[in-house]
Amino acid sequence: MLLSATDDEFRSIASELQGVAALAADRTRATSRELAAEVQRSRNVLALGGALGVLICALVALFIGRSVVAPIRAITQAMRGLTSGHGRIAITSRNRKDEIGQMVEAIAQFRETMERQNRLLQDRQDELSSQNMRFDAALNHMAQGLAMFDAGQRLVVCNRRYAELYDLTPDEVRPGTTIRQLLEHRHRRGLFGDVNFEKFAEEWLAEFSHASSRVQELADGRVLSIMRRPMLDGGIVSTTEDITEQRRSEARIAHMALHDALTGLPNRVLLSERLDHALARAKRGALVATHLLDLDRFKNVNDTLGHGAGDKLLRSVAERLRALVRESDTVARIGGDEFAVMQVAISQISDATSLAQRIIDTLSRPYDIEGQQAVIGTSVGISVGPVDGECPEQILRNADLALYRAKSDGRGTYRFFERDMDAQMQARRALECDLRKALARGEFELYYQPVVDLASNRMSSVEALIRWRHPEKGMVPPGTFIALAEEIGLIVPIGEWAIREACAAAARWPQELRIAVNLSPAQFRNPGLLQTIVAALATSGLSPNRLELEITETILLQDSEATLATLYRLRELGVRVAMDDFGTGYSSLSYLQSFPFDKIKIDRSFVRDIAESAGSLNIVRAVAALAKGLGMAATAEGVETQEQLDRIRSEGCSEMQGFLFSEPLPAAEFERQFLAQIQGAGAAAGVAA
Repeated sequence: MLLSATDDEFRSIASELQGVAALAADRTRATSRELAAEVQRSRNVLALGGALGVLICALVALFIGRSVVAPIRAITQAMRGLTSGHGRIAITSRNRKDEIGQMVEAIAQFRETMERQNRLLQDRQDELSSQNMRFDAALNHMAQGLAMFDAGQRLVVCNRRYAELYDLTPDEVRPGTTIRQLLEHRHRRGLFGDVNFEKFAEEWLAEFSHASSRVQELADGRVLSIMRRPMLDGGIVSTTEDITEQRRSEARIAHMALHDALTGLPNRVLLSERLDHALARAKRGALVATHLLDLDRFKNVNDTLGHGAGDKLLRSVAERLRALVRESDTVARIGGDEFAVMQVAISQISDATSLAQRIIDTLSRPYDIEGQQAVIGTSVGISVGPVDGECPEQILRNADLALYRAKSDGRGTYRFFERDMDAQMQARRALECDLRKALARGEFELYYQPVVDLASNRMSSVEALIRWRHPEKGMVPPGTFIALAEEIGLIVPIGEWAIREACAAAARWPQELRIAVNLSPAQFRNPGLLQTIVAALATSGLSPNRLELEITETILLQDSEATLATLYRLRELGVRVAMDDFGTGYSSLSYLQSFPFDKIKIDRSFVRDIAESAGSLNIVRAVAALAKGLGMAATAEGVETQEQLDRIRSEGCSEMQGFLFSEPLPAAEFERQFLAQIQGAGAAAGVAA
């Protein structure tokens, strides 16, 4: 029963389940149909949506292409332009407010910044280029050679001057060239001469990193100054300067400091140095003789021919002296016409005597100076060391004292130093001091010596001769003080006084008597000469034709326009002009042609020997004939014997002057003896017809 019920229930449930299944199937079919319809509808929607999506995408793509891609493409092109250097490509869309606009604005600002930077870089590049040009110009126009090397001893840079100094080609001074290679290039060109190159290069490179300064003499004669200074990076800067001319100039200056510029001889400084060394050796047994000399009559050549001729004469004297001495001896010029010869290592005094005589003989030979023959002489003073002194100053001083003695003894000779010479020099200095005061003190006097006309045996003129009456020493010989006056420059004021005094005295004498006054070369060159003569004539009232001025022929050697102009102005004044001491200097017929002298006075040296010397006789004869031919009087000076008088008369002299007739007399004695006779019948004064 129970099982039947269960089966029924089960059948009932199954039936219900079938119904439910059928219902579910119906509903499922209905749902499927609905779903299919819905799917179809969805498909339609999707198809429409796809079409709309494609359309939208196309629109979006178009929008993006226009709004995004085109600006990005323009930006890309602009960026490519910037990277390629074309910074002027325009960038659009800068006014957009979206991200594209912001990107475009940023890129535009970047471009502007880059342009500014480029401009700044270009300006800086231009500035650097200009600086480099200036640096290159400065570097290559330096007087010094400059080279910079790195710590590896390799060349970094050098200028053209550096290459020129070492004769290096551009390829040989390329950056990176080592110092050793540069040294090898120089060595191949022979700049270092015959040296051990390896040792030389080793020493050079060892000093590479150190500051140094050295002077190098090259084989071609050039002298280089090389300075090296280290740099912080371990390299060096080297400067090289050609100091060849500087060294030559220094050598010339050093030579000039120790040598005479005119003759090239050692000067007093170098002479003293060598004399000091020679005296040190002389203390060990050898002798050293110092010859001090000056030239006699050199001043006449200098005054008459001019300073150029005087310089040439001094150079000729220097050459002659050099030829006389040994190589170990020294010839020096110590000033003016003064020379010195240091004779070293002599064994006896006779060696010095022999040299002194050779000096006198050699320098006395004639010189050809600018077509004129000049004859001078010399006097020599000798001091022997260490006997006469143990220092240069003492030796030279004593030689100077000996020279003064030689000149006082007649010139043309030599004297050795003697102990009493110092006292004599002191006396000379005292005399000089007194001479400077003599004119102001009225210590000078004029003595007068008659000149006799041989045709009439009458006194035709009088020569005024200056004398010095010293208040303590009495009469000082003219040969003593006149030379001293010329030496210290007092001859001009003394001569002016003599002209005034002579004119004043002659103005008191008879009209036919002329007065003759000597003019020294210094007086003749004095610009105030004409004014002095005019003033003396005007003050005294003496007629100009009664004044006769005697000049030595050496004055005419200075054949300048000024000399002749002065002579002709004197002639215009009416003053007579005579040539004194004719034949003792540089006689030439051209001098007599240059100016019409009134008288030629034959020097007493020819008259003195006229009776014994045929040469003197012939000279007197020739001069007398010459004077007669030129319409001039010929006066023989220094006539002391009757025989001399007879000879000069027979040879045609027109006048005589000398002790045979009268010695020079003070004014009062002259007037007492002769003026009364002149004012009377005339005076033969003991002169035989």
